[in-house]
Amino acid sequence: MDEFVGKEIARIRQLVGEKGQVIGAVSGGVDSTVAATLTREAIGDRFHAVLVNNGLLRLGEVEQVTETLTKHLHIDLTVVDASQRFLDALEGISEPEEKRKRIGRMFIEVFQETALKLSEAAAESPNVGDIGWLLQGTLYPDVIESLTFKGPSQTIKTHHNVGGLPAVMKLKLIEPLRELFKDEGNDFKIASIAIRLIFKSARSWINPWPSRGARMETPFPRTLTRDQVCAKREDHQINSDSYQRILGHVNQPQLQILRRADKIFLDEITSAGLYREISQAFAALLPVRAVGVQGDKRSYGQCIVLRAVTTTDYMTAKAFRFDWEFIENVTSRIINEIPGISRVFYDTTSKPPGTIEME
Repeated sequence: MDEFVGKEIARIRQLVGEKGQVIGAVSGGVDSTVAATLTREAIGDRFHAVLVNNGLLRLGEVEQVTETLTKHLHIDLTVVDASQRFLDALEGISEPEEKRKRIGRMFIEVFQETALKLSEAAAESPNVGDIGWLLQGTLYPDVIESLTFKGPSQTIKTHHNVGGLPAVMKLKLIEPLRELFKDEGNDFKIASIAIRLIFKSARSWINPWPSRGARMETPFPRTLTRDQVCAKREDHQINSDSYQRILGHVNQPQLQILRRADKIFLDEITSAGLYREISQAFAALLPVRAVGVQGDKRSYGQCIVLRAVTTTDYMTAKAFRFDWEFIENVTSRIINEIPGISRVFYDTTSKPPGTIEME
């Protein structure tokens, strides 16, 4: 890991030069946080971390990530609220690939605007140059699912931080994690690098982080045990934006329903003591309605599907086997606490043939 870290820091310094500046796409997840820390180590305060509020995130996520990155990890962070712009871009769109591409285009557009503003603010200093680079925490599994890389590979779906990017960009990409897997066969490289860089206590044997975007909510002690690493994981396993979990048109009312169902599911997982056993979990909203009975009246409500998987590398995954009482309890809470929901399903599909996300 030390060799990888040293080479990447040197490579970033060489790419950016002595005066170049980098704008970093951060989410609070392990991947983007590790990538951001590598860049900060390489070029210091010429790195600018930016979190985009795209209006598609989980309940309280922006506030939580902001506190994590600024208070606990001391990263200089700019938060950009572009939520309405993203929702406008997705209006009337139901096809998954088109959603991803629109998200990608809007993502780059917002970042270019932010980079320009930060460049103008830094123009008073003669010691720095323009912001010409965009940092992303892309991983090799994302690349494999998005395009051909290191040999033939059929496209499974476009990740909006890889294949969904426009062909022509004014900002050049830096992706220090691009060729890394996060799996047991590679000594949990991302987790190892996170400890090496952020917590200064490298342990290549620790458990893998819960998902390719799992939040690091609190700082780790300098001496870690295997159980401590698991115990310090953030309460909500977050990987992708909510637009991937609304099958069909995306709008604010649908997002509000999804966020509430998602929170109930994750809260119940935590309460049941199952959090450490699950790699990723979320609720999704289906584009269908079903007849139900609530009280003495007929209802015709929306349908929620729950998904929880276990995996070591995110290339393959199996559905987690809850006991029936747990599923019944979550179903009862969602239907009784969220108006307009008439059915709740549990997805038992493995990967392959399915993917972890719904879109």
